[in-house]
Amino acid sequence: MHRHTAHTDGGRPGAEPAKAAGAVSESAPGSGAEDYEAIQPLLRQAVTRGGLPGILAEVRDGDRQWFGTAGVADTRTGRKRSQQDRFRIGSITKTFVATVVLQLAAEGRLGLDDTAEQWLPGVVQGHHHDGAGVNIRMLLNHTSGIFNYTDDQEALNRHETHTPESLVRIAVSHPPNFTPGSGWAYSNTNYVLAGMLIERATGRTLAEQITERIARPLGLTGTYLPHGSDPTIHGPHSRHYTKLFRTDPGAPVHDATELDSSMFWAAGGMISTAGDLNRFFAALLGGRILAPDRQRDMFTTVPTRDWISDSAYGLGVSSVRLPCGETVWGMGGALFGSWSYAYGARDGEQMVTTNVNGDWSDGGWDDPIGIFTDLLQAKFGRRSGT
Repeated sequence: MHRHTAHTDGGRPGAEPAKAAGAVSESAPGSGAEDYEAIQPLLRQAVTRGGLPGILAEVRDGDRQWFGTAGVADTRTGRKRSQQDRFRIGSITKTFVATVVLQLAAEGRLGLDDTAEQWLPGVVQGHHHDGAGVNIRMLLNHTSGIFNYTDDQEALNRHETHTPESLVRIAVSHPPNFTPGSGWAYSNTNYVLAGMLIERATGRTLAEQITERIARPLGLTGTYLPHGSDPTIHGPHSRHYTKLFRTDPGAPVHDATELDSSMFWAAGGMISTAGDLNRFFAALLGGRILAPDRQRDMFTTVPTRDWISDSAYGLGVSSVRLPCGETVWGMGGALFGSWSYAYGARDGEQMVTTNVNGDWSDGGWDDPIGIFTDLLQAKFGRRSGT
């Protein structure tokens, strides 16, 4: 999720629809919604104070789960958001992509010190870009210095559909931000290159690799990367509303549910559900997806700049230090009409995934990130006694 240009970037099997006011899974005997009394008012405030169409949150405490919503999935019909709702997850896609790369590294099919030039000859060249000086680790932790193609909106808008190669060409038409390895700057180009590299190393599409390696084994039935320029969200979903990231309260609202996400692809094109994201991150943080040495690689962080406050970045994951002093791990993502946060404890035992089906906040919060931070604080502040 790019902090300043955020536009650049069905539920669990057998789950019963949850009540809008919040519900605790029946798999948690003796638990009650009263344990989450601090969360539901924040969901309501996101709608009443923040002016958002709707919000949903799912909390995971080991085998115990809670789901709550406020507002609507569809402003025309008034339909409520549901636990089965699928939504565009933006840059949380990067965590899935990084996981596939690290699995390939564990299999010896590539190395994190391999260069972009080795795998994608001649692709990262021009305007002082040199793929021979950029390794895969730098792509995954945003220390490559490669220009962020989504910062060139004029070039993006020249075409409705984009190939990964065309996105990289936009990036290398600009000079790099810094010499590879000497700084940090969030760049969606890094993950487009990582996606291309996965396809080159495996001979399969990125979508197939994500499905076969992650979604299917974990039972993530609502999670997928759309094929090509498919603009639809398959399965149950909320409408996605955008003000095109304009900050004035009176900006017109547009319906961006149908969206060609090819310009985001490996950097932010995936679709998922709150339950699926909690399940994925619980397994990832809990060490059940990656080998121990690759796990260490993923969670070795570097400082960030001009991004989320009090954050650090690993390989496709980030840590955020909350006001209460607790540090949570996960990733956030924003795309037109959809903004999501999936963060939890380092061991994955506790997770919170939140999605708003609008990309603004009229209530004085610092974009929806302020809302998400308050929700995480409500959950994890208890761990620190605040």
